[in-house]
Amino acid sequence: MPKKAPELTALDVRRLVTPGLNAVGGVAGLVLQVSDSGARSWILRVRIGGKRRMIGMGGFPDVTLAAARDKAREARSAIDQGIDPVEQRRTIKAALIAAQRRGMTFAEAVEGCLAGKLAGFRKDRDRRQWRSQLDIYATPEIGKMLVDDIEIQDVLRVLKPIWASKTVTATRLRERIEGVLSWATVAGHRSGDNPGRWKGNLAELLPKPSKVSGARHHPAVSLNDAAPWFADLRKRGGTAARALEFLALTAARSGEVRGMTWAEVDLNARLWTKSASRMKGEREHRVPLTGDALALLQALPRLAGSGFVFAAPRGGVLSDMSLSAVMRRMQKAEVEAGRIGWLDASSGRPAVPHGLRSTFRDWTAERTEYPRDMAEIALAHTVGSEVERAYRRGDMVEKRRAMMAAWGRFLRGEAGAKVVQMEAARE
Repeated sequence: MPKKAPELTALDVRRLVTPGLNAVGGVAGLVLQVSDSGARSWILRVRIGGKRRMIGMGGFPDVTLAAARDKAREARSAIDQGIDPVEQRRTIKAALIAAQRRGMTFAEAVEGCLAGKLAGFRKDRDRRQWRSQLDIYATPEIGKMLVDDIEIQDVLRVLKPIWASKTVTATRLRERIEGVLSWATVAGHRSGDNPGRWKGNLAELLPKPSKVSGARHHPAVSLNDAAPWFADLRKRGGTAARALEFLALTAARSGEVRGMTWAEVDLNARLWTKSASRMKGEREHRVPLTGDALALLQALPRLAGSGFVFAAPRGGVLSDMSLSAVMRRMQKAEVEAGRIGWLDASSGRPAVPHGLRSTFRDWTAERTEYPRDMAEIALAHTVGSEVERAYRRGDMVEKRRAMMAAWGRFLRGEAGAKVVQMEAARE
């Protein structure tokens, strides 16, 4: 039977200064370790499953003799129950570290998620748009919540107020919330199902977007008003007015026209080639330039030091509101003259620049026999299935040249009753 160490008192322990292991009694295996530097700490020497262990009980005098004996008794009691205190301590520490890692708020997760997405954004504007809806609608509601605590009811609290009134915004917002929470899960800050997921989740609690809100189209100039509107536009001066005129002639998007550079224009080939990086669909797009479009470009002054076709006064890109401002002034002048102005035939709202693409599409469908695919390609829309696009190598650019020439004549008020697709371009 091993010799039992005598029980030392607190005063005896204070007097232990000789380097080494000093048994203090009271609990088998409890010793005070004194280092060469004089530092002292408690050690419990035990055997666990045939393996010798030295378990730290804390430093002296922060841990008193009485406290050390209590901790040693608890450890021996755990061992008697088949528990390894060392492994138990490691498990608790690992759980604490994991909990601390998960302690990230939704607002912090937005920043982390965005940092990983930066390379995928083509423009600063895209980056701002990605987070703007989160900042406006989600962060005020759940920004301070830990991502690991966010549940489906929290996501619903963000989405429900705008699901019916701002359905498109709410749909994109849901996708971004799902993306942030997915990033947080992969990064180790949360676990479990994603409460922002639609299928089999929010889809059971919210009506389908198509059921609560129909597509809200951009107000367009009606076909009957197209020629007088275009004539009114041509009377107006300024770079923004010319950019809007060019937009109407080419059925292009506002951003594409405002960002247009002379390097993209081949006057001899009568082509405007937009690179994939500038296109919404991320594919290069060629636009045939009609006589009207060429004449407009050739008459434009070139601003020294700027490569933009429709440059702002200081040489940069025109503001995204500049073309809209022209249309607002045109509408205001009509109203002041006692006329209703340029209103969308369906909604009755004043037409906007992007609506001119709808005017063009209505013209091809209702006033011509041009194929639907040709009109869609002119608008730089995706046409056909993935397989069909893989086999379609051309972009009908010469056929579209005739179509755009006919469109220009329609805007000038020179169109007849019907325009057939084989018609030669008259300029």
